[in-house]
Amino acid sequence: MRMNLRIRPLALSLAVLLAIAAGVLFAIDPFGARETLAQEEMQSSSTVIESAAELELPAWMDFELEDALTGEAFRIRDLVGRPILVESFAVWCSTCLRQQKEMAKLIELEGDRIVHIALDTDPNEDLETVRKHALRYGFDWYYAVAPIEMTQMLIEAFGLTVVNAPRAPVVLIEEDGTSRLLESGVKSAEELLEATGLEPTEEAGG
Repeated sequence: MRMNLRIRPLALSLAVLLAIAAGVLFAIDPFGARETLAQEEMQSSSTVIESAAELELPAWMDFELEDALTGEAFRIRDLVGRPILVESFAVWCSTCLRQQKEMAKLIELEGDRIVHIALDTDPNEDLETVRKHALRYGFDWYYAVAPIEMTQMLIEAFGLTVVNAPRAPVVLIEEDGTSRLLESGVKSAEELLEATGLEPTEEAGG
């Protein structure tokens, strides 16, 4: 329950800084080196959303988030039914930018078969900072800032690595709502697609 959380912004900031510090060496390792859905897409996925509402999903998927690019509200829970890639990032993180470029490549290959969410978990960054970042690089999928309580839930679910930006943390949410943290480091578009279990489209495969 959200009401039981008593984490303070300062404590979360320290936790994030600790995670970042722990990943500095990893960040310099060479191996670790949207638009809103159209109305018709939303209508066609209404059955999926209804079934997702019946699933017992973790509370962190239930937070109402604001899309930095459109200002529209959304919940991760309502997007369950297709594979979802949730990237925990910070605007200052160059490794995160590399990962987002791979996300962009995956979208070019697979379109909307996969939902992409870039979730800023740095408590010192705000929605406007995130919006400018996405616009600067031409990224057009979901961009949002995680509420402090949501970030804490993510840490509890996946450990501090999920807020360690230099490790390029990406959470995969399967079609049935189960989730797991993917391997640390920048993951190529092909590796991300493989992780989802989807077969490449004919165009991508050719």
